[in-house]
Amino acid sequence: MGTDKMDMEYWKKSWLQEEQRSFRGWDFSSLSGRMDEEALPWDYEAAVRTYMNAAAGNLLDMGTGGGEFLLSLSPPPGRTYATEAYPPNVEICRKLLPPHGIELRQVYSDDELPFADGSFELVMNRHEAFSCPEVHRILQPDGVFITQQVGGRNNRTLSEFLLGEHAAPADHHFCVEPVCSELQRSGFKVIEAAEVFPLLRFRDIGALVYFAKIIEWEFPGFSVEKCYDRLVLLQQQLERDGYIESMEHRFMIAAVKI
Repeated sequence: MGTDKMDMEYWKKSWLQEEQRSFRGWDFSSLSGRMDEEALPWDYEAAVRTYMNAAAGNLLDMGTGGGEFLLSLSPPPGRTYATEAYPPNVEICRKLLPPHGIELRQVYSDDELPFADGSFELVMNRHEAFSCPEVHRILQPDGVFITQQVGGRNNRTLSEFLLGEHAAPADHHFCVEPVCSELQRSGFKVIEAAEVFPLLRFRDIGALVYFAKIIEWEFPGFSVEKCYDRLVLLQQQLERDGYIESMEHRFMIAAVKI
């Protein structure tokens, strides 16, 4: 497809449609085949299952999103809890989780989790903000905290290309070593830690538009109208290379309360 006026009108119309698509929970399965993520060198789900199977006490999933991942683990009913801050996801989880014996609590501050001291044997956290001292407080002695995080350099080059000076700045301090150090200062012993910068490839620009509109903290103020000229350049690049590439940033840590 060339770059004539008719093509550009077609692109813009399709991108605007992607921009208006609704999003529920935290499920990007609708982009299957349109967006490819390089596999991580660790298996967070397998690690969580190992710790979960070894735990006899209460479990907590921090920032459960729409509860999809937590339910996929088939956690023990009656002793599994979840937190969520995003109101639309809270409403989803209030309907979805209780029938499975999971208690949901809405949170408003990372520093004030609605649980008593020593409430949990295992705290899981995938891509959710957290306070090291607060996680330490709610864990029982020898309790495990396991987290996979989106690092501070995630998608920053692509964000800068689209948004220029309005792009979200990279946070070079939010990476595995500083977070491990903070956990250790808070009373944890780190037992596993890893970090990687995998590639994310978009197979069509509409998928990128949908993604950027949802991940608003990495693409602040993004819109098709505002970024149209840059999107056209990316479309031309995609036609040449077959994809648009972005660098992600992930790290995983498991730590024990001492």
